Amino acid sequence: MPHDANSQASAREQPHTGEQPSVAVLISMGRHPLTGRARRADQDARAVEMALSLSDAQPSLLHAGHFDHDSEAALRAYLGMGFDALELIEQEPGADVISALSDRLREAAPQLVLTGARAETGEGSGLLPYLLADALGWPIVTSLASIECIEQGEATLLQALPRGQRRRLRVRLPAIVTVDSSAPAARQSAFGPARRGVFERVAHASVQDAAFAEWDVQPARKRPKRLKIVKATSARDRFKAAAAKAEGGGGQVLADVTPEQGAEAIFKLLQEEGVLR
Repeated sequence: MPHDANSQASAREQPHTGEQPSVAVLISMGRHPLTGRARRADQDARAVEMALSLSDAQPSLLHAGHFDHDSEAALRAYLGMGFDALELIEQEPGADVISALSDRLREAAPQLVLTGARAETGEGSGLLPYLLADALGWPIVTSLASIECIEQGEATLLQALPRGQRRRLRVRLPAIVTVDSSAPAARQSAFGPARRGVFERVAHASVQDAAFAEWDVQPARKRPKRLKIVKATSARDRFKAAAAKAEGGGGQVLADVTPEQGAEAIFKLLQEEGVLR
């Protein structure tokens, strides 16, 4: 298991390795938050960038999931970061990829597995790295900021903590580490290498996700607006916030109306605010 080596550490610019470690990066199809178009996942791309920062490493790309036109365009963006090929384990829609990934990683036996902390499509629960580590019996480190060195079967990692702090950890290999937005941004994808890269297909039977098949999936509803939260530190500030005139003039004063008219006005307001459908 990982153990703390230094609670306050700074990242080294050029990580070094005492050997040539084999590094596998698990990649997935991303989705642009505004346009909805398929793209490389941001956190997975940061994991690829981190693998490429190891000068002596031999990184490889691995993807397991349903393969179609959209996913091909997204996966080729990873190839454009400087790879000639990536391993593709095609799975049926709704399949549980844990079995396919764990079997392939046992066969390939990489020393270090990098992946994003959370997928941008599908369930997006962030549980895949934990389930994969449990299936393989490997330790897992989250929120990786950088890899300092890999030597003598151990990796020295820099973990991101809240408020910009960093913690140095040493973990026995093989291990799984997750990368989030605290890691360095990924390089741009080159069009030429992305088109020339090839998909090396690996056969593996699909295992249906029984739990996911029972779920009822529907489009997300727009959430109601949050009420204003007063963050006052003194009684004077709290009194000023309570006595301050509310901003905006969209209110309506009802006078001399029947209970039915008042209830109808309240019901209409709740619908406009998104509280009721």
